[in-house]
Amino acid sequence: MTNKTGPGGDVRLTGIAKTYGAFTAVHPLDLTVPQGSFFALLGASGCGKTTTLRMIAGLEEPSAGTVFLGDQDVTALPPYKRPVNTVFQSYALFPHLDIFENVAFGLRRRGLKSVKKQVEEMLELVQLGEQARKKPHQLSGGQQQRVAVARALINHPKVLLLDEPLGALDLKLRRQMQLELKRIQTEVGITFVHVTHDQEEAMTMADTVAVMNAGRVEQLGAPTDLYENPRTTFVANFLGTSNFIEAEVDAKTGEDIVLKAGGGKLVLPEARCSAPAGTGGKVLVGVRPEKISLTHADDAGEIPEGRNRITGRIADSSFIGVSTQYVVDSPVCPDFEVYAQNIDRDPRLVPGAEVVLHWNPAHTFGLDAAQDADAGVEEAV
Repeated sequence: MTNKTGPGGDVRLTGIAKTYGAFTAVHPLDLTVPQGSFFALLGASGCGKTTTLRMIAGLEEPSAGTVFLGDQDVTALPPYKRPVNTVFQSYALFPHLDIFENVAFGLRRRGLKSVKKQVEEMLELVQLGEQARKKPHQLSGGQQQRVAVARALINHPKVLLLDEPLGALDLKLRRQMQLELKRIQTEVGITFVHVTHDQEEAMTMADTVAVMNAGRVEQLGAPTDLYENPRTTFVANFLGTSNFIEAEVDAKTGEDIVLKAGGGKLVLPEARCSAPAGTGGKVLVGVRPEKISLTHADDAGEIPEGRNRITGRIADSSFIGVSTQYVVDSPVCPDFEVYAQNIDRDPRLVPGAEVVLHWNPAHTFGLDAAQDADAGVEEAV
Protein backbone atom coordinates (compact mmCIF):
# COMPACT_ATOMS: atom_id res chain seq x y z
CA MET A 1 0.00 0.00 0.00
CA THR A 2 1.31 3.48 -0.75
CA ASN A 3 2.22 5.92 1.93
CA LYS A 4 -0.77 8.21 2.46
CA THR A 5 1.29 10.98 4.02
CA GLY A 6 2.92 12.02 0.79
CA PRO A 7 6.32 11.13 -0.66
CA GLY A 8 9.64 10.90 1.13
CA GLY A 9 8.65 8.80 4.15
CA ASP A 10 11.93 6.91 4.33
CA VAL A 11 14.46 7.37 7.13
CA ARG A 12 18.11 7.72 6.18
CA LEU A 13 20.86 7.80 8.77
CA THR A 14 24.30 8.70 7.44
CA GLY A 15 27.33 8.29 9.69
CA ILE A 16 25.10 8.65 12.74
CA ALA A 17 26.92 8.10 16.06
CA LYS A 18 26.44 8.77 19.76
CA THR A 19 29.09 8.97 22.46
CA TYR A 20 28.73 9.76 26.16
CA GLY A 21 32.18 10.83 27.30
CA ALA A 22 34.48 7.88 26.65
CA PHE A 23 31.56 5.46 26.05
CA THR A 24 30.34 4.90 22.49
CA ALA A 25 26.65 3.93 22.51
CA VAL A 26 26.31 3.93 18.72
CA HIS A 27 29.29 3.60 16.37
CA PRO A 28 28.99 5.53 13.07
CA LEU A 29 26.34 3.76 11.03
CA ASP A 30 24.49 4.19 7.74
CA LEU A 31 20.95 2.92 7.63
CA THR A 32 18.08 3.36 5.19
CA VAL A 33 14.52 2.47 6.17
CA PRO A 34 12.41 2.03 3.01
CA GLN A 35 9.28 4.12 2.79
CA GLY A 36 6.13 2.32 3.92
CA SER A 37 8.03 -0.58 5.47
CA PHE A 38 7.87 -2.15 8.93
CA PHE A 39 11.49 -1.95 10.11
CA ALA A 40 12.83 -3.47 13.35
CA LEU A 41 15.96 -2.57 15.31
CA LEU A 42 16.65 -5.77 17.24
CA GLY A 43 19.21 -6.39 19.95
CA ALA A 44 19.93 -7.01 23.61
CA SER A 45 19.93 -4.31 26.29
CA GLY A 46 22.67 -1.74 25.77
CA CYS A 47 23.22 -2.51 22.07
CA GLY A 48 22.34 1.04 20.95
CA LYS A 49 18.92 0.37 19.41
CA THR A 50 16.92 2.77 21.63
CA THR A 51 19.59 5.47 21.32
CA THR A 52 19.31 5.15 17.52
CA LEU A 53 15.53 5.47 17.71
CA ARG A 54 15.78 8.51 19.98
CA MET A 55 18.14 10.19 17.49
CA ILE A 56 15.52 9.69 14.75
CA ALA A 57 12.88 11.18 17.07
CA GLY A 58 15.07 14.15 18.02
CA LEU A 59 15.06 13.15 21.71
CA GLU A 60 18.81 12.51 21.56
CA GLU A 61 21.35 14.66 19.74
CA PRO A 62 23.80 12.70 17.56
CA SER A 63 27.50 13.19 18.23
CA ALA A 64 28.09 12.86 14.48
CA GLY A 65 26.17 12.21 11.30
CA THR A 66 22.82 13.28 9.86
CA VAL A 67 19.19 12.18 10.06
CA PHE A 68 17.08 12.52 6.90
CA LEU A 69 13.32 12.02 6.76
CA GLY A 70 12.62 11.78 3.06
CA ASP A 71 14.76 14.50 1.48
CA GLN A 72 14.66 16.70 4.58
CA ASP A 73 17.69 16.95 6.87
CA VAL A 74 16.06 17.03 10.33
CA THR A 75 19.25 16.59 12.41
CA ALA A 76 18.97 20.08 13.94
CA LEU A 77 15.17 20.10 14.31
CA PRO A 78 13.51 19.67 17.73
CA PRO A 79 11.17 16.64 18.13
CA TYR A 80 7.93 18.61 17.67
CA LYS A 81 9.09 19.92 14.28
CA ARG A 82 9.85 16.45 12.90
CA PRO A 83 7.17 14.50 11.00
CA VAL A 84 7.46 11.59 13.45
CA ASN A 85 5.51 10.32 16.44
CA THR A 86 6.74 7.93 19.11
CA VAL A 87 4.84 5.22 21.00
CA PHE A 88 6.55 4.19 24.25
CA GLN A 89 6.23 1.05 26.35
CA SER A 90 4.47 3.07 29.05
CA TYR A 91 1.77 4.31 26.58
CA ALA A 92 1.72 7.71 28.41
CA LEU A 93 -2.06 8.15 28.04
CA PHE A 94 -3.80 11.00 29.86
CA PRO A 95 -5.67 9.27 32.73
CA HIS A 96 -8.25 12.08 33.18
CA LEU A 97 -9.27 12.10 29.47
CA ASP A 98 -11.47 9.46 27.88
CA ILE A 99 -10.25 7.44 24.89
CA PHE A 100 -11.82 9.78 22.32
CA GLU A 101 -10.14 12.84 23.85
CA ASN A 102 -6.79 11.01 24.21
CA VAL A 103 -6.81 10.32 20.48
CA ALA A 104 -8.08 13.82 19.65
CA PHE A 105 -5.40 15.51 21.76
CA GLY A 106 -2.91 16.18 18.93
CA LEU A 107 -5.59 17.61 16.65
CA ARG A 108 -7.05 19.87 19.34
CA ARG A 109 -3.57 21.12 20.21
CA ARG A 110 -3.18 22.19 16.58
CA GLY A 111 -6.41 24.20 16.96
CA LEU A 112 -8.67 21.95 14.89
CA LYS A 113 -12.30 22.29 15.94
CA SER A 114 -13.86 19.52 13.85
CA VAL A 115 -12.17 16.31 15.00
CA LYS A 116 -15.06 13.85 15.34
CA LYS A 117 -14.76 12.15 11.93
CA GLN A 118 -10.96 11.75 12.11
CA VAL A 119 -11.04 10.38 15.66
CA GLU A 120 -13.82 7.93 14.86
CA GLU A 121 -11.97 6.67 11.79
CA MET A 122 -8.80 6.20 13.83
CA LEU A 123 -10.65 4.32 16.61
CA GLU A 124 -12.20 2.05 13.96
CA LEU A 125 -8.73 1.36 12.54
CA VAL A 126 -7.52 0.14 15.95
CA GLN A 127 -10.88 -1.61 16.60
CA LEU A 128 -11.82 0.48 19.65
CA GLY A 129 -14.84 2.36 18.33
CA GLU A 130 -17.07 1.08 21.15
CA GLN A 131 -14.60 2.11 23.88
CA ALA A 132 -14.52 5.82 22.96
CA ARG A 133 -15.99 7.14 26.22
CA LYS A 134 -14.05 4.92 28.60
CA LYS A 135 -11.07 6.12 30.60
CA PRO A 136 -7.65 4.48 30.06
CA HIS A 137 -7.77 2.59 33.39
CA GLN A 138 -10.92 0.78 32.20
CA LEU A 139 -9.07 -0.77 29.25
CA SER A 140 -6.73 -3.77 29.06
CA GLY A 141 -3.02 -3.29 28.38
CA GLY A 142 -3.45 -4.28 24.74
CA GLN A 143 -6.32 -1.81 24.29
CA GLN A 144 -4.31 0.99 25.91
CA GLN A 145 -1.46 0.19 23.52
CA ARG A 146 -3.83 0.56 20.56
CA VAL A 147 -5.05 3.92 21.90
CA ALA A 148 -1.44 5.10 22.05
CA VAL A 149 -0.93 4.00 18.41
CA ALA A 150 -4.17 5.76 17.32
CA ARG A 151 -3.15 8.97 19.12
CA ALA A 152 0.20 8.93 17.30
CA LEU A 153 -1.19 8.03 13.86
CA ILE A 154 -3.92 10.69 13.86
CA ASN A 155 -1.19 13.33 13.40
CA HIS A 156 -0.30 11.64 10.06
CA PRO A 157 3.41 11.31 10.80
CA LYS A 158 5.69 10.23 7.98
CA VAL A 159 7.25 7.78 10.42
CA LEU A 160 5.88 6.06 13.54
CA LEU A 161 8.56 5.10 16.07
CA LEU A 162 7.76 2.25 18.47
CA ASP A 163 10.02 1.81 21.52
CA GLU A 164 9.51 -1.69 23.00
CA PRO A 165 5.76 -1.12 22.60
CA LEU A 166 4.68 -4.60 23.71
CA GLY A 167 7.13 -5.06 26.58
CA ALA A 168 4.51 -4.61 29.32
CA LEU A 169 2.08 -7.20 27.93
CA ASP A 170 1.85 -10.90 28.78
CA LEU A 171 2.93 -13.44 26.15
CA LYS A 172 -0.48 -14.29 24.68
CA LEU A 173 -1.54 -10.64 24.39
CA ARG A 174 1.87 -9.72 22.98
CA ARG A 175 1.46 -12.24 20.15
CA GLN A 176 -2.03 -10.93 19.44
CA MET A 177 -0.74 -7.34 19.36
CA GLN A 178 2.12 -8.27 17.01
CA LEU A 179 -0.43 -9.26 14.37
CA GLU A 180 -2.59 -6.26 15.21
CA LEU A 181 0.26 -3.75 14.76
CA LYS A 182 1.28 -5.40 11.48
CA ARG A 183 -2.33 -5.13 10.24
CA ILE A 184 -2.49 -1.44 11.20
CA GLN A 185 0.84 -0.70 9.50
CA THR A 186 -0.30 -2.45 6.31
CA GLU A 187 -3.59 -0.53 6.29
CA VAL A 188 -2.10 2.95 6.81
CA GLY A 189 1.08 2.34 4.79
CA ILE A 190 3.19 4.54 7.07
CA THR A 191 6.82 3.68 7.81
CA PHE A 192 7.09 1.97 11.23
CA VAL A 193 10.46 1.77 13.00
CA HIS A 194 10.20 -0.65 15.90
CA VAL A 195 12.78 -1.22 18.66
CA THR A 196 12.68 -4.59 20.43
CA HIS A 197 14.88 -7.15 22.20
CA ASP A 198 12.38 -9.92 21.33
CA GLN A 199 13.52 -11.97 18.32
CA GLU A 200 10.10 -13.52 17.69
CA GLU A 201 8.46 -10.10 17.77
CA ALA A 202 10.88 -8.67 15.20
CA MET A 203 10.56 -11.67 12.91
CA THR A 204 6.74 -11.77 13.13
CA MET A 205 6.17 -8.09 12.38
CA ALA A 206 9.04 -6.63 10.39
CA ASP A 207 9.76 -6.65 6.65
CA THR A 208 13.38 -5.77 7.43
CA VAL A 209 15.38 -6.36 10.62
CA ALA A 210 18.64 -4.72 11.66
CA VAL A 211 20.36 -6.88 14.29
CA MET A 212 22.40 -4.60 16.56
CA ASN A 213 25.28 -5.58 18.80
CA ALA A 214 27.51 -3.26 20.84
CA GLY A 215 26.47 -0.12 18.95
CA ARG A 216 26.84 -1.60 15.47
CA VAL A 217 24.51 -3.24 12.95
CA GLU A 218 25.71 -6.87 12.68
CA GLN A 219 23.40 -7.78 9.81
CA LEU A 220 20.46 -6.30 7.98
CA GLY A 221 17.84 -8.14 5.96
CA ALA A 222 14.47 -9.87 5.75
CA PRO A 223 13.73 -12.10 8.79
CA THR A 224 13.91 -15.31 6.74
CA ASP A 225 17.26 -14.29 5.23
CA LEU A 226 18.78 -13.45 8.63
CA TYR A 227 17.58 -16.77 10.05
CA GLU A 228 18.58 -18.97 7.10
CA ASN A 229 21.79 -17.13 6.15
CA PRO A 230 23.38 -15.61 9.26
CA ARG A 231 26.75 -14.05 8.49
CA THR A 232 28.06 -13.98 12.07
CA THR A 233 27.84 -16.32 15.06
CA PHE A 234 26.14 -13.51 16.99
CA VAL A 235 23.25 -13.36 14.51
CA ALA A 236 23.09 -17.17 14.25
CA ASN A 237 22.75 -17.49 18.04
CA PHE A 238 20.67 -14.39 18.73
CA LEU A 239 17.99 -15.41 16.23
CA GLY A 240 17.09 -18.90 17.38
CA THR A 241 19.55 -21.70 18.13
CA SER A 242 22.50 -22.92 16.06
CA ASN A 243 24.82 -25.91 16.25
CA PHE A 244 28.43 -25.29 15.26
CA ILE A 245 31.04 -27.80 14.13
CA GLU A 246 34.64 -26.75 13.58
CA ALA A 247 35.72 -28.25 10.25
CA GLU A 248 38.63 -28.09 7.83
CA VAL A 249 38.30 -27.41 4.09
CA ASP A 250 39.23 -30.59 2.22
CA ALA A 251 38.29 -29.81 -1.39
CA LYS A 252 35.87 -27.98 -3.67
CA THR A 253 33.62 -29.90 -6.04
CA GLY A 254 31.47 -27.80 -8.35
CA GLU A 255 29.46 -25.39 -6.21
CA ASP A 256 30.13 -27.28 -2.95
CA ILE A 257 32.89 -27.23 -0.36
CA VAL A 258 33.81 -30.62 1.13
CA LEU A 259 34.88 -30.39 4.78
CA LYS A 260 36.59 -32.77 7.19
CA ALA A 261 35.14 -32.95 10.70
CA GLY A 262 35.98 -35.59 13.29
CA GLY A 263 37.04 -38.19 10.72
CA GLY A 264 33.93 -37.70 8.60
CA LYS A 265 33.00 -35.50 5.64
CA LEU A 266 30.43 -32.71 5.45
CA VAL A 267 29.23 -30.82 2.38
CA LEU A 268 28.59 -27.07 2.43
CA PRO A 269 27.25 -25.07 -0.55
CA GLU A 270 29.91 -22.46 -1.35
CA ALA A 271 27.21 -19.79 -1.74
CA ARG A 272 26.26 -20.32 1.92
CA CYS A 273 29.78 -19.84 3.27
CA SER A 274 30.76 -16.34 4.42
CA ALA A 275 34.27 -17.43 5.49
CA PRO A 276 37.42 -17.59 3.35
CA ALA A 277 37.44 -21.24 2.26
CA GLY A 278 40.93 -22.15 1.01
CA THR A 279 42.06 -25.79 1.31
CA GLY A 280 43.19 -26.55 4.84
CA GLY A 281 41.40 -23.49 6.21
CA LYS A 282 39.03 -23.71 9.17
CA VAL A 283 35.28 -23.08 8.88
CA LEU A 284 32.52 -23.08 11.49
CA VAL A 285 29.77 -25.23 10.04
CA GLY A 286 26.33 -24.20 11.27
CA VAL A 287 22.99 -26.00 11.17
CA ARG A 288 19.68 -25.21 12.89
CA PRO A 289 18.22 -27.85 15.28
CA GLU A 290 14.91 -28.18 13.40
CA LYS A 291 16.69 -28.96 10.10
CA ILE A 292 18.19 -32.19 11.48
CA SER A 293 16.70 -35.70 11.43
CA LEU A 294 17.52 -38.23 14.12
CA THR A 295 17.81 -41.93 13.22
CA HIS A 296 18.62 -44.79 15.57
CA ALA A 297 22.03 -46.28 14.72
CA ASP A 298 20.40 -49.67 13.91
CA ASP A 299 18.55 -47.99 11.00
CA ALA A 300 21.56 -46.04 9.64
CA GLY A 301 21.41 -47.98 6.35
CA GLU A 302 18.01 -46.42 5.56
CA ILE A 303 19.35 -42.83 5.50
CA PRO A 304 19.27 -41.50 1.91
CA GLU A 305 22.56 -40.86 0.12
CA GLY A 306 23.92 -37.32 -0.16
CA ARG A 307 22.92 -36.13 3.31
CA ASN A 308 25.36 -34.70 5.82
CA ARG A 309 25.65 -37.09 8.74
CA ILE A 310 27.38 -37.36 12.09
CA THR A 311 27.11 -39.99 14.82
CA GLY A 312 26.44 -39.47 18.50
CA ARG A 313 24.70 -40.59 21.65
CA ILE A 314 21.55 -38.99 23.08
CA ALA A 315 22.50 -37.23 26.33
CA ASP A 316 19.12 -35.71 27.15
CA SER A 317 15.62 -35.28 25.75
CA SER A 318 12.72 -32.95 26.61
CA PHE A 319 9.17 -33.46 25.40
CA ILE A 320 7.61 -30.00 24.84
CA GLY A 321 4.37 -30.92 23.09
CA VAL A 322 4.83 -29.79 19.52
CA SER A 323 8.34 -31.25 19.41
CA THR A 324 10.91 -33.22 21.35
CA GLN A 325 14.21 -31.47 21.93
CA TYR A 326 17.25 -33.73 22.04
CA VAL A 327 20.78 -32.98 23.17
CA VAL A 328 23.24 -35.32 21.47
CA ASP A 329 26.84 -35.87 22.51
CA SER A 330 28.90 -36.17 19.32
CA PRO A 331 32.65 -36.36 18.64
CA VAL A 332 32.40 -33.16 16.56
CA CYS A 333 30.14 -31.18 18.91
CA PRO A 334 29.51 -31.96 22.61
CA ASP A 335 25.96 -30.55 22.91
CA PHE A 336 24.31 -30.94 19.54
CA GLU A 337 20.66 -29.84 19.66
CA VAL A 338 17.94 -31.45 17.55
CA TYR A 339 14.25 -30.50 17.47
CA ALA A 340 12.07 -33.33 16.16
CA GLN A 341 8.38 -32.76 15.45
CA ASN A 342 6.16 -35.18 17.34
CA ILE A 343 4.64 -37.03 14.40
CA ASP A 344 5.95 -40.61 14.55
CA ARG A 345 8.01 -40.88 17.72
CA ASP A 346 10.59 -43.67 17.80
CA PRO A 347 10.48 -45.16 21.35
CA ARG A 348 14.16 -46.15 21.01
CA LEU A 349 15.27 -42.49 20.92
CA VAL A 350 15.99 -42.15 24.63
CA PRO A 351 19.06 -40.97 26.57
CA GLY A 352 21.94 -43.40 25.99
CA ALA A 353 20.81 -44.43 22.49
CA GLU A 354 23.38 -44.41 19.67
CA VAL A 355 22.07 -42.25 16.82
CA VAL A 356 22.93 -40.76 13.45
CA LEU A 357 22.16 -37.06 12.90
CA HIS A 358 21.58 -36.22 9.24
CA TRP A 359 20.42 -33.25 7.21
CA ASN A 360 20.26 -31.78 3.72
CA PRO A 361 23.60 -30.06 2.89
CA ALA A 362 21.59 -27.09 1.53
CA HIS A 363 20.58 -26.29 5.13
CA THR A 364 24.23 -25.91 6.18
CA PHE A 365 25.90 -22.50 6.50
CA GLY A 366 29.58 -21.68 6.97
CA LEU A 367 31.09 -18.92 9.11
CA ASP A 368 34.60 -17.67 9.88
CA ALA A 369 36.11 -20.01 12.49
CA ALA A 370 37.90 -17.09 14.17
CA GLN A 371 34.55 -15.98 15.63
CA ASP A 372 33.31 -16.96 19.08
CA ALA A 373 30.83 -19.81 18.59
CA ASP A 374 28.93 -18.67 21.71
CA ALA A 375 28.54 -15.01 20.72
CA GLY A 376 24.94 -13.91 21.16
CA VAL A 377 23.93 -16.91 23.27
CA GLU A 378 23.81 -15.09 26.61
CA GLU A 379 22.06 -12.09 25.09
CA ALA A 380 19.22 -14.09 23.55
CA VAL A 381 16.17 -13.97 25.82
